Amino acid sequence: MQMLRILGITAIFLSGFLLSGCQTTYYNAMEKFGYEKRDLLLSQIADARGAQEDAKEQYADALEQFIAVTNFEGGELEKQYKKLKSQYEKCEARADDVHDEIKDVERVARDLFREWGKELKEYSTSDLRRSSERQLETTRTRYAQLIDTMKQAEDKIGPVQEAFQDRVLFLKHNLNAKAIASLKGNRAEIESDVTSLIAEMNKSIAEADDFIKSMDNKK
Repeated sequence: MQMLRILGITAIFLSGFLLSGCQTTYYNAMEKFGYEKRDLLLSQIADARGAQEDAKEQYADALEQFIAVTNFEGGELEKQYKKLKSQYEKCEARADDVHDEIKDVERVARDLFREWGKELKEYSTSDLRRSSERQLETTRTRYAQLIDTMKQAEDKIGPVQEAFQDRVLFLKHNLNAKAIASLKGNRAEIESDVTSLIAEMNKSIAEADDFIKSMDNKK
């Protein structure tokens, strides 16, 4: 994990290459630092894992604030509304982070597997080629399971985000005790959705940890 932290810091200085679409330049530059695509994939997975961890915590905070609003009795409703709106906007930012990080994982994985497949033809020793081929297939299978789990967790974000958006908009134009009471009536639904989202996030985070450990053990 220490290597991933160092690699992450190094990648920050070179991320402009990816943003500008110069992936080959980025990969070549990282290789000069001693990092191959395999290392970059692990780093991206760690980043995606971190983004999901942050999103999980943020949605839990947003739910807590929503519950606080529905339990609110008297006082400054405007202040409570602004707190909920702020939590909703933070959730939106975290959701974007998760989406972007997963896309980065997919891009690096695609490039890694393409390169790995091409390099199988370069072996002159058949036993080593077959061993590398088996390892490639094993890694592909594990990666497919990981990315599927990550996307399942991401898919849970949309409905929750929409639910928060609807309630924030409703309060914006109906900031009174009656509106608060009406939201309390369907609180269980959003609590269930957030709980399900957090469970999927935890599953994805654990899958990422397992993948990183399995790849580290092959060093």
